[in-house]
Parts: sequence; C-alpha cells; structure tokens
Amino acid sequence: MKYRSFGKHGTCSEIGFGAWAIGGSWGEQRDADSLAALNRALDLGCTFVDTAAGYGDGRSERLIGDVLRARRDAGRQEAVFVATKTPPSAGVWPPSPYCRAEERYSEKYLRENVATRLDNLGSKKIDLLQLHTWTRAWNRNPTPFKVLRQLQREGLVGLIGVSTPEQDQNSVIDLMRGGWVDSVQVIYNIFEQEPAAELLDVAKECGVGVIVRVAFDEGVLTGKFTKHTVFPKDDFRSAYFAGDRLERALRRVAEIQRDLEGSGYTMPQAALKFVLAHPAVSTVIPGIRNVAQAEANCGVSDLPDMPRDLVEKVHRHNWRRGVWYGGK
Repeated sequence: MKYRSFGKHGTCSEIGFGAWAIGGSWGEQRDADSLAALNRALDLGCTFVDTAAGYGDGRSERLIGDVLRARRDAGRQEAVFVATKTPPSAGVWPPSPYCRAEERYSEKYLRENVATRLDNLGSKKIDLLQLHTWTRAWNRNPTPFKVLRQLQREGLVGLIGVSTPEQDQNSVIDLMRGGWVDSVQVIYNIFEQEPAAELLDVAKECGVGVIVRVAFDEGVLTGKFTKHTVFPKDDFRSAYFAGDRLERALRRVAEIQRDLEGSGYTMPQAALKFVLAHPAVSTVIPGIRNVAQAEANCGVSDLPDMPRDLVEKVHRHNWRRGVWYGGK
C-alpha cells in the first residue's frame, strides 16, 4: 500500500475504504461480510475509512466502530483515520439557492448530529467531519463551518470537510480558497473529469486533502455489468441506471476497454489508477463489501502508476452527461 499527503494534514493510504454499501442501499449485505471486508482492508494497509450518517441510518458507522474497538482490544497498534458526514436537516436535496444555511445546518442540529456520530463510532473525537452536500448560495457567509470550527476547538472534531454537491462540484472552490475546509470529497472518474479543470489544482494549492468518490461510476467502470444486468429495487443503482442509462454507459465502457488493450490493467484497476494519476488526489474510496473486493482494490496500489500517455489517451472519455442522481 502506498501513502499520500492528505493536503497539509498528515498522510493516508491512497486506497481508502468506502463504507456506503456496508450500511445498506446496495442490495443484500450481511454484517459478517462487512466486518470481514473492513478487517481485511485494514490488514492490507488501508488507513482511511469513509462513512456517513445516511449509510444505513448509522449502521455503517456502528460496524466501523465495532471493528476498530475489536482491533484495539486485540492489541493492534494502528492509526486508522475515520471520516464521516452530517447531512443537512430535512428539506430539499440538494439544498436550493433559497435554503438558509443557519436553518439546514443550525448549531443545535450540528451539535446533536455530531453527538450521534460519536456515539455510533464509539469515539470521543471525529477524525474528519464532512458536511454531506452544500450549495453555492451559502459561500458568502458559510455559517455552518464557523460552528464546526468551534466544535474543532472543543476537541469534538479533528478536521473539517465538505462532500461536493453532484450538481455543482465547483461550488466548493471558494470554500477552499477561504480556508474554511481541510478536505473536499469529489466525484472524479474516467467519465466525470470536470474536477481536473480547476477544483483539483486549487485543492493542491490550498493544502486541502482530496477524497475521490464514485471512481467506478457506481460500478459500471468495473466492466462487470452487461445489458442483462438488473438491480434489485432496494439497490441505489436501480434508479441511477434507470431507462437507457446503463446501455449508454456500456457502449462507452467498451470504448475504454479497447483503449486499455495491452496496458496490463483490468478495467477496475485502470479506473482507480486513472484517479490516482492526478497529484492532488489524497485517497480514492471505492465501495468495499467483501474480502475479495478489499484484496482487489487495495492491491491496485501496488501496481505500476498509469503511464502518462495512457492517462492522456483516457482523457477522451470525459462524458459531459449532466447529473443522473435525480432518477430518470
């Protein structure tokens, strides 16, 4: 496992553990598989774990807390960095330009939510607390981050970050330049390359850690889906790939696979190596739900870096498709 700078805030494993699936929303998931997957990833040198309040209404956090507690009780001396997220209070998602930051992320709400995160994780301090979405409308007076800085001074929170809104990822650029955040979590993959235009460079200039999510574009960039793939109704991807979306994505995946011929990379390996080719990226957090996935994803770190000419070749697969999260 290789390690990278987390902005100006220490180091972390370049392959992290994405813990959405172990909380739910991705089809059937047994806790035994989740626990084994996280333990295996940590054994392989993974030091960065990303979760959220919304991943199974705290289920993901509780499983992570159980694993870390058991490893400590077994005498493991390891530094595992856990990042979690607090969503805005009830209302439209993503927040509209007319939402008020002090209502969606009030101090009372943030304090209560942080207390729940700590309880779920079994911790006295959250290593990294991220606001789970944002809106550009709040940039001029980012009140929630003022509250989080106070929680930081009180010792309840270590670092402070934000998970970008899918519809306007560049809205966090002003937050980075203003010194409001220590990290940003962005969508960046072979299809979604917009962060490379400015966001990633600004993060590096400002010493902000970069966490990359959706590196596999919800699985299609692993190359394992076919036109016959059907997702269960309780699987998030049944909406994400609604209508003809899967068919359209598969045609583009076939083109990427042709460009990878002779490279020595499998499709999922190439998807992760492309993300890691950008020097601003601190860690990429593929979803990991079993031991086999832990071994496959963590093992990518030990492969040779993607050659510059292949990175440039893959640039042509940038897909300006808009945002799919709202359903068909």
